[in-house]
Amino acid sequence: MKKDIHPSYQTVKAVCSTCSTEFTFGSTVSKVSVDVCSGCHSFFTGDRSKARATGRIERFNRMASFAKNAKK
Repeated sequence: MKKDIHPSYQTVKAVCSTCSTEFTFGSTVSKVSVDVCSGCHSFFTGDRSKARATGRIERFNRMASFAKNAKK
């Protein structure tokens, strides 16, 4: 094998920008940024159905307001 062709493997600390949880793992990059982690993502926390229902309710109310304004 050729020497010095592989990137260096190092321990990296990543911080979630949403909940400020810190993770330590190995990577070849020196800096990692995480927007959403498993601690605050709706799929892992169980808030998934609430987020879906909220979106549907807002959409229904918006469509109802359009229909109400069209009748005037």
